[in-house]
Amino acid sequence: MKSFVRKTILVVAATMMACGMGLVAQANSATRTLTGVVSDSMCGKTHGMKNMTAAQCTRMCVKGGASFALVVGDKVVDLRGDSAELNKYAAQKVTVRGTMHGKNLLVESVKPAK
Repeated sequence: MKSFVRKTILVVAATMMACGMGLVAQANSATRTLTGVVSDSMCGKTHGMKNMTAAQCTRMCVKGGASFALVVGDKVVDLRGDSAELNKYAAQKVTVRGTMHGKNLLVESVKPAK
């Protein structure tokens, strides 16, 4: 009888954990719309290359291996998506729509901010 109770408790606990993890994954991958400035993951809010514009610095850092990022206030969100499209908006204020996957935003659309 004790063995049956233990197995039942384990099954219930495992089911609850699986359901909880599913809810976390759903909440994390919800569609988001963010407005901010396109930058890169290396420089973020402050560009270090003083001899070039913010757009030039962003493009250089991305060519060097950084990813495009969106600066929203004090936060920097890594962007995953069409690099050619994001490149057009380097150092510009945009509105990006996409789904969060961890700390990355998988970009569905990007357009100039109003």
